[in-house]
Amino acid sequence: MRIVSGMRPTGKLHVGNLLGALENWVNLQEKGMESFFFVADWHMLTTGYEDVSNLAENTETLVREFLACGIDPKKSVIFVQSNVKEHAELQLLLSMIVPLGRLERIPTYKEQLKELKERNIYTLGFLAYPVLQAADILVYNADGVPVGEDQAFHLEITREIAHKFNSLYSRVFKEPKTLLSKVPKLLGTDGRKMSKSYGNVINIDTNEKELKNAIMPMMTDPARKRRNDPGTPEKCNVWAYHKAFGTPQEKLEEIHEGCTSAKIGCVDCKKILLESMKKKLSPIWEKIDELKTHPQLVKDVIEQGNKKAQAVANETMERVREAMNLYR
Repeated sequence: MRIVSGMRPTGKLHVGNLLGALENWVNLQEKGMESFFFVADWHMLTTGYEDVSNLAENTETLVREFLACGIDPKKSVIFVQSNVKEHAELQLLLSMIVPLGRLERIPTYKEQLKELKERNIYTLGFLAYPVLQAADILVYNADGVPVGEDQAFHLEITREIAHKFNSLYSRVFKEPKTLLSKVPKLLGTDGRKMSKSYGNVINIDTNEKELKNAIMPMMTDPARKRRNDPGTPEKCNVWAYHKAFGTPQEKLEEIHEGCTSAKIGCVDCKKILLESMKKKLSPIWEKIDELKTHPQLVKDVIEQGNKKAQAVANETMERVREAMNLYR
């Protein structure tokens, strides 16, 4: 089974990316899926075209963090979207059959126009990003795409486009399945939606001191205004992090009982969380540090991955050109 997924190179990844996507990618890779994971730099341009000063650097940073989190170039293809031009060719051809009104009705299109109103994103590139997304998936004839439940509807237009192409011309594309993954619902350290713009994220590439500085001020149960006030763990952001980062069951029971009876304070609870997060993140920190001292390794992974991805993409495009009776 072949799967495809990607991330935008917007800077360092945070723990939400690790738990929400990367761990699932690694699990699918280890199950023997034929995996293609890419840096979606063209997608970044759909909303961030005005500032590209760090785009190349962020691309290598993203690949380095892919590797540090367990994506294995011997088992998965890691590549850069803009280095495989077949993505752009397929987007152009698919755009011929996608109704303009269908793109304008996509919920995230309207939502992001409101959320990013300070940016000028009334562009063709932003409107057509779902077609590029479809091309990213279909050019590898993917069987499935790993997504969280809140992103599942993004795949519907890809399936629609594949179905329409197959009906108009000949059956070239599979209609990719949605591979749902259970994603822990983690808020930012201040209790709001996790977002770099809010400054409430914990980067994967951090260290023990920075991690402690992020955890200790975290929002907890609002009912616990004083040390001897009982709390409700289920209403506490720190409790969600404990569950997401694998705090042992016996410790969870200890924390739950101690919080509800006010036997332990929030500082004690956060110290336990710090240990759980250090245990999970320390191997990643070590790998990132190692890769930083060998930057050519990252460049080599990208170069090799680009070649593998392009070979597969070109095979698909040969079938597309034949189906559309383009002169060859």
